[in-house]
Amino acid sequence: MQSISLPSKPPTSPHPILNLSFRIFFSAAAVFSIVVMTLWAFVFTGHTNIDAQTLNPLYWHGHEMVYGYALAVVAGFLLTAVKTWTGVMMPHGYKLLGIFACWLLARLGWVGFGLGISFGFGQGAWLLYAAAVFDLLFIGSMAFVVFRAVLQVKQYQQMGILAKLALLTVGNALCYWGIISANMSLTKIGMYLGFYLIIGLILTIGRRVVPFFIERGLSTTGAETITVRNSKVQDIASLLFFLAFFIVDLFYPNKYLLTITALGVAGVNIVRLMGWYHRGIWQKPLLWSLFVAFLGMCLSFVLYALQPWLGYNHSIAVHGLSIAGVGMMTLAMMARVSLGHTGRSIHTPPKTVNIMFGLMVLVFVSRVLLPLVDISHYLLWIMIAQGAWIACFVLFCISYLRILASPRPDGLFG
Repeated sequence: MQSISLPSKPPTSPHPILNLSFRIFFSAAAVFSIVVMTLWAFVFTGHTNIDAQTLNPLYWHGHEMVYGYALAVVAGFLLTAVKTWTGVMMPHGYKLLGIFACWLLARLGWVGFGLGISFGFGQGAWLLYAAAVFDLLFIGSMAFVVFRAVLQVKQYQQMGILAKLALLTVGNALCYWGIISANMSLTKIGMYLGFYLIIGLILTIGRRVVPFFIERGLSTTGAETITVRNSKVQDIASLLFFLAFFIVDLFYPNKYLLTITALGVAGVNIVRLMGWYHRGIWQKPLLWSLFVAFLGMCLSFVLYALQPWLGYNHSIAVHGLSIAGVGMMTLAMMARVSLGHTGRSIHTPPKTVNIMFGLMVLVFVSRVLLPLVDISHYLLWIMIAQGAWIACFVLFCISYLRILASPRPDGLFG
């Protein structure tokens, strides 16, 4: 007797925001970035009594921007993109909510811990232990579902991304170990390891999606087909230079090696950008923002190369790379993905996107470039950058939270 295969049941979730991971993680990342930057503005301007012996406030800020904000965006993107790459359904509904809950509880633990040591509510070490457990559960569960999907379809070329997720777990564990054992050098290693791994992920994912977005964004029906240039040699050179730069800056500080490796990363990616360039991007904010973000990353690597010779603070280059790579690039990706994956036109984004991206450019100029030429007004430049960052993500929330929480117009699941 011939068996009859029944059609598979279509996926469902209790709310559209739990349909795919980008919806809930992009929403939460944007709101969290406003909260954590506002708290940092209070700390930086001296409106708290934070105990630097318990936790260096720079590391609190750095940890939450890397392992809080940036990793939420990475989770939202990866858990969505892997479905496209492999055809394997990613967690949705209550399973997705479980992964997200781990991220959220870890963030609440860090915010509570930070408030405790800032305003004298008690150090609340138990909050930090709880945050550690939930943070590692979050990264571990994300890595597990990605690993399972990749193995299921034997897409072994994705192993580089899996290796970075594994190392991110190690980096975050080092941060917690350093704080709990009062070893700030260990905390610093864990934080910078996470930061450079995120930048490595952004370079890897950006290499895949930015040229694709440019081609799709400029090639419209009835118009010329746009094809941008890519090179396997550039991919390998960028990876090797970045790996060497990462090791030198974090573990083996040598100004000659730092300059050579940083200029290598910058040079390869500037050549790559030239191959991606098309004058039509300037009419498309969802495209020029990606291009400017990559250009800002290249400029930041140049700042790393010049820093040992010109003597400005190392954090100038670090913040350049973080604002361009973690700020502008993730913002541009979220703005584009949130439209395309909810069935909306990428050619008619909200009118606020130009202002949003303009504010992020202002963050870069005020936090990175202006202190290089006028250090006497350093605090003012920092405050302008903080205000522009907050305003940028407030606009993103106003423009995109409704989209991310609403069903697709075409009625499909996604």
